[in-house]
Amino acid sequence: MTTRRALVTGLVLAVVAAASPAGSHTGGSTGHAGITVDGTSIRYRLTLWPSTMAPAMAEELRRAREGSVPARDRLLGVIRDKVTLAAQGARCAAGRGSLAPPAPGVESVTLVVEFTCAGAVRELLIRDDLFDAFGEDHHTIGRIDAPGSTMPFAFVPDTREVRLTLGGSGAGLGLASFVALGIEHILTGWDHLLFLLALLLHGGGLLAVVKIVTAFTVAHSVTLSLSALDVVVLPARVVEAVIALSIAAVAAENLFAPPTVTRRWMVSFCFGLVHGFGFSSALRELGLPTQGLLLSLFGFNAGVELGQALVAAVALPALVLLRRTNWEKRMTWGASMAILVIGLALFVERAML
Repeated sequence: MTTRRALVTGLVLAVVAAASPAGSHTGGSTGHAGITVDGTSIRYRLTLWPSTMAPAMAEELRRAREGSVPARDRLLGVIRDKVTLAAQGARCAAGRGSLAPPAPGVESVTLVVEFTCAGAVRELLIRDDLFDAFGEDHHTIGRIDAPGSTMPFAFVPDTREVRLTLGGSGAGLGLASFVALGIEHILTGWDHLLFLLALLLHGGGLLAVVKIVTAFTVAHSVTLSLSALDVVVLPARVVEAVIALSIAAVAAENLFAPPTVTRRWMVSFCFGLVHGFGFSSALRELGLPTQGLLLSLFGFNAGVELGQALVAAVALPALVLLRRTNWEKRMTWGASMAILVIGLALFVERAML
């Protein structure tokens, strides 16, 4: 009786968690930044979407868009305070800044701050502490444009700085920042991780697990590339709903149909195609040139794979130990039931609410 009550309580908590605003795998806000270097001047442009921000910051952005000078100045003050640009080790001075004229029918707000450096920029340091103002689930992604070179970049709370030599090889730094973004994205994307866990619960031996993970990797890499390059684009609402349905479907197979281990890699591949469209939401609408987008795409995908490998390295030993105990069937059933409820709750939220 105690076990049954605990299971019911766990399922109720799972439904509540799935129905919360954090239920989406992409969670948080993303700022799109452009840094243009011209001699001793650096123009910093940051585009934000009120609908993705915390309520207080969203309201501030809407007021600025509607013409509120105090709101605009407070937002520009955040950029001057939280974004550091330095040339040859000397901090560049931030000007007062401005608000770019809002485009009709577009809800985004673009803030512009001009930085002035003591001399022509050769060694550039960029530090982004916007997370302190916008929240730990904020990301800044964009590009640096300098004479003769363009480099994509991404900042997450654990990767706040980048240093580069203009005219030199900065591609490796840009690639590393997107690898970090990919790792952060998969480790916080618990709906993707639940899907993999549901597959691995009846994953069989090591070879079967390798097939499952490889199939998922290949599939989402294909659709991530196609979507990020605008070759095939699906509505985000449809993608998110199908991702939730994939979680529920695999969990239901664990519960109600004897899973065929030999074909689980095919299930992983089919649903991995859909998950790839979900991963691409973090890279689209960057305004990057083709070479920059390919670089960021490669780095982000590599980060996702590293994050997946880390999760698998932790989960597999635990699952192997579980299979050696008398609790395997009970734990597999309980975990699959919880994952099924979460998947269904997410599907209802994303498809109908």
